[in-house]
Amino acid sequence: METGSDSGAALMSWSSGKDCAWALHLLRQSGTNVTGLLTTFNIAFNRVAMHSTRRDVVEEQARELGLPLWPVELPWPCSNENYERIMADVMLRAKTEGVTHVAFGDLYLEDIRRYREEKLAPLGIQSLFPIWTTRERAPMLAREMLGAGLRAKVTSVDPKQIDPSFVGREYDKTFLADLPKKADPCGENGEFHTVAYAGPMFKRPLCLEPGEIVERDGFWFADFKLISGVSSPAG
Repeated sequence: METGSDSGAALMSWSSGKDCAWALHLLRQSGTNVTGLLTTFNIAFNRVAMHSTRRDVVEEQARELGLPLWPVELPWPCSNENYERIMADVMLRAKTEGVTHVAFGDLYLEDIRRYREEKLAPLGIQSLFPIWTTRERAPMLAREMLGAGLRAKVTSVDPKQIDPSFVGREYDKTFLADLPKKADPCGENGEFHTVAYAGPMFKRPLCLEPGEIVERDGFWFADFKLISGVSSPAG
């Protein structure tokens, strides 16, 4: 695992899911000065891309994490060229505000890591990968997160990799046991995405209620709505 930064401030690339939540927890434990959550929103739907987490849920996560949200507004559809231009502008702003590092919840995909490093390096910003591991150790990481009290709901599923019935479920030991052997237990290959709602990184759990489940653009999505002003049991 890679944690900590030499100096300066770090932004956490925040998708709303379990991996970035655990990465943030490890960064804080290592003494890294995390100053904000960097989240991309699809402005057509006002949700996090792929995870499909509602914006108000992410805003509540930020409050319970005690960190300001750095929202990045993305048009829809958004070309990769346009995405990179928008992110470069945000990173330039971050640098002027003292940000020296951006942390990611990636696990072991070398091409993704290389892409992030290559895009940030010319701006003088370093990448951090607090939960970087190996494909073989991913099951251990999943158990470690659950054992520490991290709780999450499954918000989206790629039906080409796992059955649509997994969407909307609790990410727990039963979920892991039910996954097909070929599926990564952390969903690193895009099998599924989650929204974290409780754990040692949050001051209080979020209370989420399930909404509709829909199929869109070849993926299955489960909607989770925030019940404001209500704390949820973490167990």
